[in-house]
Amino acid sequence: PEEVWQVYEALSSVPNGNFTVAAAFGNVHGVYAPGNVSLKPVILHNTQKFIKEKLGCDSDKPVSFVFHGGSGSSLEDIRYAIEAGVVKMNIDTDTQWAFWDGMNDYQKKNKDYLQAQIGNPEGPEKPNKKYYDPRMSLRSGEEKMADRLVKCMEDLKCIDRL
Repeated sequence: PEEVWQVYEALSSVPNGNFTVAAAFGNVHGVYAPGNVSLKPVILHNTQKFIKEKLGCDSDKPVSFVFHGGSGSSLEDIRYAIEAGVVKMNIDTDTQWAFWDGMNDYQKKNKDYLQAQIGNPEGPEKPNKKYYDPRMSLRSGEEKMADRLVKCMEDLKCIDRL
């Protein structure tokens, strides 16, 4: 909490400053097998209490936190971090995987149409252009990534909110 307080004090000196703090609480970038990362969102809760006492303010959440390295985190840890004042969570690894997974699904589904420009299960002279058009596999990636973003927004409780 003391280190976050030092950052908070420094950033608060900026006139009309509006900022977020990316405090470490066991979070890491990337994704790891379950059990290899131990998040401790209680650190954020304790930091809020510490800074509230320092400021002598009424707000239970004087700091807005950013959750770096949120990919692969449990819903329980995400929600507990939100309760501590997390207003933004980074999920780059999850969105990268979702995009790749969508493209990979497209390739698996259409494998027989992606072996040559002409010739597929429908006939030896049937064209495959609509299958190997890169916009098709990219679209599958985009759709899967969009689904992942919706899931994240549900997890973060930010559907229908401004």
